[in-house]
Amino acid sequence: MQNIENKKLSRRPPRFDLIAGNVCLDFVNTLDDRHTQPKELLEHYSDLARFAEDTGLLEPSQADRLVKRSSTAADAAQQALRRAIELREVIHDVFWAIINQRLVPARALAKLNAEVQTAAEHLRLVPANGRFEWRFDDLSDFDGLLWPIARSAADLLASDQLPFVRACSSQACEWFFLDTSKNHHRRWCDMSRCGNRAKVRRFYAKNKTN
Repeated sequence: MQNIENKKLSRRPPRFDLIAGNVCLDFVNTLDDRHTQPKELLEHYSDLARFAEDTGLLEPSQADRLVKRSSTAADAAQQALRRAIELREVIHDVFWAIINQRLVPARALAKLNAEVQTAAEHLRLVPANGRFEWRFDDLSDFDGLLWPIARSAADLLASDQLPFVRACSSQACEWFFLDTSKNHHRRWCDMSRCGNRAKVRRFYAKNKTN
């Protein structure tokens, strides 16, 4: 299948912090501070298009075309955004249960399966460099961005990397990430985001008691 993870290509400065190591986990993280003071990062369809651009699902020109179309077809774009947010919450609920060793909600898994099946309808084998690879149809539909995200979640769930999906140890954050560290002991979504903050808090707490 074509690589749908974060591509290191020359693009505009990213709008999103892509620390998860997997596009579906980065997608979950578009609701910031989920368990404390939730901040929605996908307020408009243009935000969704920019997320797809930042993660390499779309070229900048493709994202720009979708954003331009969303201004003239606002209802369709808004409907696609609502569906995207619903998919995000379904992916969160599935992986949150796995991370916390709980039973995966049947309703969430059923909805994810439905999105995965829809994505599969738009997946094709195409020749590429003397071999074949999976590619999605032209992602020109407003909700076409959801196909590779749903597929990414399915692939991760069915992979041997599933045990290494983590939630940040900061209770104010709890962003998801794939722990690819050597010993799989990574605790923070990102050292500069939460790890250093925790170190500072421990430092002040220690000096306060001395």
